[in-house]
Amino acid sequence: MINDKNQNNQESLMVRRVAYQGTAGAYSHLACSRVFPDWEVLPCEDFQSALELVTSGQAERAMIPLENSTAGRVEEIYRIIPRTHLFAIAEHFEPVNHCLLALPGVALMDIEEVASHPQALAQCHQRIVNLGMKAIPSMDTAQEAQNLAAGNNRKRAAIASSLAAELYGLEVIHENFQDVMGNTTRFLVFAREHQHEERQPDTVYITSLLFSVRNIPAALYKALGGFATNGLNLLRLESYMDGNSMEASLFHADIQGHPQDAQMQLALNELAYFARDIRIFGIYPSHSYRDQLFAP
Repeated sequence: MINDKNQNNQESLMVRRVAYQGTAGAYSHLACSRVFPDWEVLPCEDFQSALELVTSGQAERAMIPLENSTAGRVEEIYRIIPRTHLFAIAEHFEPVNHCLLALPGVALMDIEEVASHPQALAQCHQRIVNLGMKAIPSMDTAQEAQNLAAGNNRKRAAIASSLAAELYGLEVIHENFQDVMGNTTRFLVFAREHQHEERQPDTVYITSLLFSVRNIPAALYKALGGFATNGLNLLRLESYMDGNSMEASLFHADIQGHPQDAQMQLALNELAYFARDIRIFGIYPSHSYRDQLFAP
């Protein structure tokens, strides 16, 4: 019996967990199941809670959406990243197939209103307008599907995943409900420690960093000049005001390259001359989806 108990304890310690924001059936849940198919998933009410589970050691990873090809950046997470001490160790691109879900037996012509997360509503805006439906924002796609299944409103639909329909006993009355085909969400995977500080050959890397510049003319131009002169591809640049002050802007940049590359070192040295509070919070291999983006 003692040996059996020890074995069970060892097996339980081997369970690996990934946290995400949302309810079972959310798109982040789908992304977790693709990247970590054998891991236990931990749903959280918000992004901050998911990251805190990793910080506390209750989860090894957190899967966090950063931007969507149709609706743009997820504003909240860009404001959370500077406050976390976690590191981005991977990126994942998840194709989004929004489904219009309804109670069993309800037809498309019966629907008068549709509810979902504001990002999902934005990605399906033209479809909703064309069908004359009223858009109602809610906290979470899968949560709205769960609420719909628990009620008896046959004039209401939810925009969520096919997994949510399966989990909550709803019917998919319109697949690919998004306005633009190829709609894709980019996720970052966060962990407590860097995973790719040593460069491996034949691997394309992305370095994600934060920095701030003074609110003076040409400050950003000068700070980024080193990336251009050293032939580095700036994949993404986001800006927002730092804290409660209007004196400085905080920037999030994704650059193709690794900090151990000679060109990257030169560019970072030049950045340090014109910028301050530079922090590399992510080094990770470029996802294969990017091959499609840059294909000739």
